[in-house]
Amino acid sequence: MPDKENVKLTKLSKCSGCGAKVGAGVLAQLLGDLNVKHDENLLVGFDKSDDACVYKVSDELCIVETVDFFPPIADDPYTFGQIAATNALSDIYAMGAEPKIALNIMCVPKTMDNSDVHAILKGGYDKVYEAGAVISGGHSIYDDEPKYGLCVTGFAHPDKIYTNSGAKPTDKLIYTKPLGIGIITTAQKADIASKESVEKAVQAMTFLNKSARDCMIKYEVHACTDVTGFSMMGHSLEMAQGSDTQIRIYTDNIDVIDGAFEFAQMGILPEGMYRNRTYAEPFVDAGDVPLYIQDVLYDPQTSGGLLISVAADDADKLLSDLKECTLSARIIGEVEEYTGDKRIFLV
Repeated sequence: MPDKENVKLTKLSKCSGCGAKVGAGVLAQLLGDLNVKHDENLLVGFDKSDDACVYKVSDELCIVETVDFFPPIADDPYTFGQIAATNALSDIYAMGAEPKIALNIMCVPKTMDNSDVHAILKGGYDKVYEAGAVISGGHSIYDDEPKYGLCVTGFAHPDKIYTNSGAKPTDKLIYTKPLGIGIITTAQKADIASKESVEKAVQAMTFLNKSARDCMIKYEVHACTDVTGFSMMGHSLEMAQGSDTQIRIYTDNIDVIDGAFEFAQMGILPEGMYRNRTYAEPFVDAGDVPLYIQDVLYDPQTSGGLLISVAADDADKLLSDLKECTLSARIIGEVEEYTGDKRIFLV
């Protein structure tokens, strides 16, 4: 669908994409004293800081449920719809499940043109259909800022669910998309990002994690999470804490969108980067890694890739398969025994 030059969706919102998420530290405080009702069939709930909840229906089937929506991160309505849907579907893939059914969640200004609303929905529908799932309805309200996303239900076998808390020492960490999405989209709002960098960011945000999920289920994967608004640092920290391990990240191995390092050095950074740093930095030993590289690691990603903790013996084979079907696949770190104090070490 062609772009409409008169539509500037990102100008209608204060925050963009997953950068609009409530910070991880604040979220933990908000949820901290809520009582969690015990249900032996609820295998994963909100208290686990995981990507989706998991409910066991039978010995052969569990449902995986997630909801995700946000303000525009692209000016073109169709592209925004694609990104929002791809992002919501990603939580299902991160758990090792297959998405089956989805519901639209939409907020629109009363002044928004019907054709633009239709284009957002079409972008979402097209990505859901690409994933092999269906959209069966949804809910919409009027709001001063446009927002769009999905509630998604997936299916999986109870014994084949991945969480972010199963990483084991000696595992290798593989990541499947380039970083820097939040920085590039921030630079785009200031009209200083190159066309090539913006296209790379959009390509990453609209690329389904389906192929990565289909690859990883063939190997000995112990943990998985998708890297989104809490950044590589925030999501790595959740994995390390949940697994009671520590993580070493090889910063030279990380794929970064062209321009992201340069903008970070200039201080062109999304607001969410500062929230992520406040949350995760106390648990990080940054060593001699320059600040601008750290900033990219704290950059909130919208519709990011999968961070996969795989047994060392299977790492090279999984990496080879992922390179054939994803935008970027690199071994970016390893899992170690927890020695106390810091959880993440940058080298």
